[in-house]
Amino acid sequence: MSYFNIVAETSENTVVTEYEPVKRRSDSYQSEAELEQEFIRMLCEQGYEYLPLHTERDMISNLRERLQELNNYEFTDKEWTYFFNNDIANPNFSLQDKTRNIQEDYRKVLKRDDGSTKNISLIDKTNIHNNRLQVINQYVMGLQDGAKHDNRYDVTVLVNGLPLVHVELKRRGVQIREAFNQINRYKRDSFWAGSGLFEYVQIFVISNGTNTKYYSNSTRDNAIRDAKAGNTKRGKTSNSFEFTCFWADANNRVIPDLVDFTKTFFAKHTLLNILTKYCIFTSENILMVMRPYQITATERILNRIEIANNYKKYGSVAGGGYIWHTTGSGKTLTSFKTARLASQLSYIDKVLFVVDRKDLDYQTMKEYDRFEKGAANSNSSTRILKRQLEDNNAHIIITTIQKLATFIKKNPGHEVYEKHVVIIFDECHRSQFGDMHTAIVKNFKRYHLFGFTGTPIFSVNSGKAKNPDFFTTAQTFGDQLHAYTIVDAINDNNVLPFRVDYIKTMDVDEEITDEMVWDINREKAMMAPKRIELVTKYILDHFDQKTYRGDKTYIYNTLTNIQEVASAERGAVEEIKRSQRLSGFNSIFAVASVPMAKLYYQEFKRQMELDPTKHLRIATIFSYAANEEEVDGLLDEENPEDTTALDQTARDFLDGAIDDYNKMFHTNYSTDGDRFQNYYKDVSLRMKNKEIDLLIVVNMFLTGFDATTLNTLWADKNLKMHGLIQAFSRTNRILNSIKTFGNIVCFRNLQKRVDSAISLFGDKNAGGIVLLQSFKDYYYGYESVDGEHMPGYVDMVEELKEKFPLMDPQIIGEQNQKAFIALFGAFLRMRNLLLSFDEYKGNELISERDLQDYLGRYQDLRDEWRRKRENNESADITDDIVFEVELIKQIEINIDYILMLVKKYHDTHCEDKEVLITIKRAVEASPELRSKKALIESFIAGINDVEDVMAEWRDFVVGQRENDLAQLISEERLNPENTRRYIENAFRDGEIRTAGTDIDKLMPPVSRFGGSGRDKKKQAVIEKLKQFFEKYYGVGGAMSIGGTQKVVYGERRGEIGMVAEEKR
Repeated sequence: MSYFNIVAETSENTVVTEYEPVKRRSDSYQSEAELEQEFIRMLCEQGYEYLPLHTERDMISNLRERLQELNNYEFTDKEWTYFFNNDIANPNFSLQDKTRNIQEDYRKVLKRDDGSTKNISLIDKTNIHNNRLQVINQYVMGLQDGAKHDNRYDVTVLVNGLPLVHVELKRRGVQIREAFNQINRYKRDSFWAGSGLFEYVQIFVISNGTNTKYYSNSTRDNAIRDAKAGNTKRGKTSNSFEFTCFWADANNRVIPDLVDFTKTFFAKHTLLNILTKYCIFTSENILMVMRPYQITATERILNRIEIANNYKKYGSVAGGGYIWHTTGSGKTLTSFKTARLASQLSYIDKVLFVVDRKDLDYQTMKEYDRFEKGAANSNSSTRILKRQLEDNNAHIIITTIQKLATFIKKNPGHEVYEKHVVIIFDECHRSQFGDMHTAIVKNFKRYHLFGFTGTPIFSVNSGKAKNPDFFTTAQTFGDQLHAYTIVDAINDNNVLPFRVDYIKTMDVDEEITDEMVWDINREKAMMAPKRIELVTKYILDHFDQKTYRGDKTYIYNTLTNIQEVASAERGAVEEIKRSQRLSGFNSIFAVASVPMAKLYYQEFKRQMELDPTKHLRIATIFSYAANEEEVDGLLDEENPEDTTALDQTARDFLDGAIDDYNKMFHTNYSTDGDRFQNYYKDVSLRMKNKEIDLLIVVNMFLTGFDATTLNTLWADKNLKMHGLIQAFSRTNRILNSIKTFGNIVCFRNLQKRVDSAISLFGDKNAGGIVLLQSFKDYYYGYESVDGEHMPGYVDMVEELKEKFPLMDPQIIGEQNQKAFIALFGAFLRMRNLLLSFDEYKGNELISERDLQDYLGRYQDLRDEWRRKRENNESADITDDIVFEVELIKQIEINIDYILMLVKKYHDTHCEDKEVLITIKRAVEASPELRSKKALIESFIAGINDVEDVMAEWRDFVVGQRENDLAQLISEERLNPENTRRYIENAFRDGEIRTAGTDIDKLMPPVSRFGGSGRDKKKQAVIEKLKQFFEKYYGVGGAMSIGGTQKVVYGERRGEIGMVAEEKR
């Protein structure tokens, strides 16, 4: 590493360069109280002040003193009362408003008693060491403060008197997830109570001593909102425990133990830097806390700019460098923060962020706008780019290589070339970049060139022998400033590992993969009609298995106005989103050429017409007959803007495929100009919405396209190196606990290429981390690299049947119950993993009936323990217990299945009691149908001689729902119109919302209640609304004002509709 980098490393780096863990002094048992005392002692040693503060009155008094100290001003009592009640503890402030108070509006205007004004800062972001850090513990928020239950919080860090960081501890040996759940309970029960100061917490830290993680208040807040939604939103979004983060050093070495975490994360300058610099409060009101590798990369670039400026090394590779952060690790967020902070340096005139495709330009702009509205400027033409480069107020500009190249070509000697600029390139590996690089170096005089890449070009994969103009990433940008590889990302659970299947499709020597041998005759054999037919049949036969299609598994925010967004000028139409229930995931099929894409598309249509039960929503897109593969493994870039490079045959075929697409989605696209660009955008948006099941591509969508709903790549294409990792990485974005890996199904023998690519972009031992074990390993168990035996599926089933046989009427004793929950949870996770293996079918070892019985017991225990906790029967009732709710939901029985059984019962003239037992078992096993048990039993009891059970059920539900709602309105004396509108919105959004003033609008007039009486009444109404919602949500169609029903069409196989539509 160069001299400049060494100079830039200082003790004030937010992330420590290299951390050596502290040697443990004791192996003796450590209680939670002892852990807490040790933590506080370490904070005090690091300069925190301990306060024996336990009540809100004391907290408000301390807050006043700290703000007076920070602002060098003493409030009068009148000024303080007004300021506190209006600018800090305003009862109308939501959690988002309080977050904005810290992240954006931290300077307030105080109106003094004499009529003059003064700026009051809640936090000093310019000189962070002006902020006072204090620590408190065992703070009590109880019933007298208006809380639902008495709560005692573990440890809280006050910044200038405001609680900005909260720490929840569990003793060593207890699952860290329970600390996460504990904080969720505080949010539900008491954070909002009193003056609501604990809603100012920005960052939460959870630890069991051994493992320690941090996360933002949005993760916690959204997790609570998801939990409130009648158990309907349990998939892993950015709201769930899986999005909590470990802290690490700059070498990506995780720092899990609380002692080490405290010495690094809680170092005063580190914590204050994170709070003041490395949090982003997005335009969607989500607080994002950057991860250590993102912070390190940002600071390394800023340090390089600073040192290069001081030593006049700008205008050379010594003034730049590159960041190697693997695909999917959040490079856009890192680049945004880097660009934002670089643009604030006094001597920097412009920051240019350069992408290599028009669609990525638009996508990046949308992301930047999400991070901070209006922070960056994008351009749809070179003319606009020129205007922005000449505008002194346009500090951050997003553009494409093509537009920047055109600008330089048309504007020799432009004044911008004399400006001091930072130019950041994102994944620019195309061959045209060599020319672009030369043009920049030749024209700009004072530049710092930085590259962000997930797959750097090294000498081994540069293809320099075939293309001497192509440079390695280091030759182009300079030193590698930071690396965060795919191995790091998988270890940190930031992206998923891959599971690769190799499906043999030809009776030839599959080991022959050398490019010289792979001649035109071999490619013709690959396109043989019989082979195309077999591969297509394999995909159709295995699609549901690989993508988990067919079960209601998760709620997802889908875009509802796709066609308007796709057809409008960028940003001209606001995106409208709503929560929808989606079933399974979707996939991309990467093929070798346009002729092959055509053959597959036609074969899919033919086979689906023969067997409508295997219907998929299929689309295809390409813009020219790309090369089969590039020598360096780089995927040849297709142009999403026009199709002029296509021959007539290919264009006619694509027009036909687009015509099919138009019929499927009621659109009007074609291969002509703007209509093709809009088709590209529409396909992109519908892939993200999971409205397309399978997209056939040649090279498009294999780089730079992110869709968390995509979990499978089918590959009939010779991928290698950079292109292979980029294509595979389309599948490994984190979404929920059902999606545990990216599925890769190769119809060519790419095993050596996969191993080579993973070794190059991870390390030589990366295969065991990046790729999953074999079916045999998971099924029978295996030895880990540490020599530990990892139990297999067979072991788990045997233990389940032996220790918890279904013939025993119940599981007695708390320890036995804990053991069952832990074992059955492990079984559910392993079953979820095995479901995508072809070999699992027929080797389940447990019948569907027994599985339902076990699920019923699991649910009974979950309900029982939740009731005990809510009734405060045991403070630590769920210590080291985690219920796998998402996985229960994945295999749950839906209402259609129950109605099919009811019809079967009806067809036996209501005499087959075995069917009733099956119905009872199925309802007990389902987390969603349990709340509808009484409704289903009432329907069965009253069923008469009817022709259509489904129609009878719908009519029954609508009638019952209307009666129950009318009764609820009458009993609680609610406003009828407002209540109906509120319920309609709840059914539309998939959750009961309790934040804001919505509930207040339903309540009887204020005069009927006073103080805490009204709060109790409000809480009782909320509980009844939740019970009503849980009983009727998901059955009987949508609600609408006045009791009339909106028809929501269900998804059926063989039916052309949108996956995003509600499924009944």
